[in-house]
Formats: sequence, C-alpha cells, structure tokens
Amino acid sequence: MECSMPMVNTNDDNILKQIFKESKSIAIIGLSPDESKPSNRVAKYLQNVGYKIIPVYPKEEFILGEKVYRNLEDIKEKVDMVNMFRKASFADELVEIAKNRGDVKYFWIQLGLVNDEAFKTATHYGMIAVQNKCTKIEHERLK
Repeated sequence: MECSMPMVNTNDDNILKQIFKESKSIAIIGLSPDESKPSNRVAKYLQNVGYKIIPVYPKEEFILGEKVYRNLEDIKEKVDMVNMFRKASFADELVEIAKNRGDVKYFWIQLGLVNDEAFKTATHYGMIAVQNKCTKIEHERLK
C-alpha cells in the first residue's frame, strides 16, 4: 500500500538547500550536446561545482565527458535527482520511471516547464518535486 506524502514547499530555501546538499548524482533528461542550449550550460555548471551528471539523450556517446544513456531505465548507477529538460508533458511518464527505479529522491522540472499532475504524483511517491525553477540559478543563488 502506498501512502500519500504531504506536499513540500519547494519555494522554501531550506528545502532547496537540502536538495543540493543531499544530491550527489543528477540524471539530466534531455541534455543536449549543443553548448548554447540551457541543458548543456546547466549540466556543465552542476558538473563544475561537484555533482556527478548522468546525461540522458537519444543520440551521442558522450556529453561533457560523461557516458550518455538513452533513457533513465538504462542507468545502472544510483540517481539522487532527475532534472528534466524535455516537454512538460513527458514528466508524467518520467515520474513513473523515476518511482520504479527506487533511488530517486528529487524530481526537478526545469524553469519554464510546469506539470502539476507529475509534481503531485512525484510527491505522492515520496519524492521532493520542484518545477519551473532552474537548478543552476537556484544553486548559484543559495551558495
């Protein structure tokens, strides 16, 4: 039986600090190899400040020096956070995959993307969910 978790206020800076402190590995869903794209700039920043990034992209073998996976299911190592750069509607499917992995604590939907249903579902599954915020911007602001 699954129990519903209370919604966490991810506008609370203490919660965001907790996310950054406890996350070590971040699967970047939709990490583009194009250095001009936000996903690449954010991933590079996160990598430079000490996070293990795990690129998920349909092409390429390596991005930012890291092995690329085709999907979240293929990643064998531990994933603390899923950071999504795909269309907001994809979050519905992605949150189910993250739940099935059993290791994802944080489900982050990037700035400009909102999917309230996926946000609620992730929270229901016990993950702390964030949406419509940028990991790079928030990390820089809080450090």
